[in-house]
Amino acid sequence: MPTRNPGTDFRLDWFEGVTVNTPAAERRAASLPGRRSLKKEWQAAWLLNAVRCIDLTTLAGDDTPDRVARLCAKARQPVDAGDLALMGVEQLTTGAVCVYPTMVAAAKRALEGTGVPVASVATGFPAGLMPLDLRLAEIRYALDQGADEIDIVISRAHALRGEWAALYDEICAMREACGPALMKAILATGELKTLTNVARASHVAMQAGADFIKTSTGKEPVNATLPMSLVMLRAIRDYRDRTGFAVGFKPAGGLKTAKDALNWQVLMAEELGRDWLRPDLFRIGASSLLGDIERQISHFVTGRYASAHRLAAG
Repeated sequence: MPTRNPGTDFRLDWFEGVTVNTPAAERRAASLPGRRSLKKEWQAAWLLNAVRCIDLTTLAGDDTPDRVARLCAKARQPVDAGDLALMGVEQLTTGAVCVYPTMVAAAKRALEGTGVPVASVATGFPAGLMPLDLRLAEIRYALDQGADEIDIVISRAHALRGEWAALYDEICAMREACGPALMKAILATGELKTLTNVARASHVAMQAGADFIKTSTGKEPVNATLPMSLVMLRAIRDYRDRTGFAVGFKPAGGLKTAKDALNWQVLMAEELGRDWLRPDLFRIGASSLLGDIERQISHFVTGRYASAHRLAAG
């Protein structure tokens, strides 16, 4: 487990000169899927690793305790036990379960004794357009319910207006409210307009003490993309080089296929190294993604694709 990011004083000079060459970032991202050929047992191993890094998520308006309990059952046993046994794997869980604050207690009950953490979105998710005191109160409510991790959302307006000190102060307050709970800062990259803004917001969130930076809420018109993720990973690398602290990364929204899971892991390995291919530094926010991964693993083990009803989400 890496040492938690303590944050730094606000350092505008670390990022004010950062500008991103968008066509170059897009070319680099487009080249990544072809950089590693993952076949057969190697592909299956990378897919199993993706499973242990998934924050299995339900953030729907009609969530109920029963739905959350079913999702937690899937988090406890995300891949068919028989398939795992044939691959020589004794136990596998997802990295966490992610829910709304009012569903945290139900998730904690369903996951008791498993070691699977419960993550809660907070701070007026997904828009974040609430007074700061109410956003901090929501963090405290989620923690009182038992949340182990908090996924906060930033005020996009601060980033769009270049109010970096104000954004830093806001995230610092959220980090303080989170206490010992892991804090993931959602940048809502699809609403930040430019990759340069994405890079600068990433630096601010890390300076303010974010343990992870996360692409999206999953509710924006554009969610996680490889170019946005590339920019965020290079900000993480720069922050590590300056401070010695490793910050995690979480893409969320739009990752739906096993191929997506492989592509983002290749990106992590190419940009940050294999140390970042662990759930303490890499999470994938997803729901339907797990079904396709399990389908591909079943095909590897049996030589045929399983029927959809065998791979229900919960």
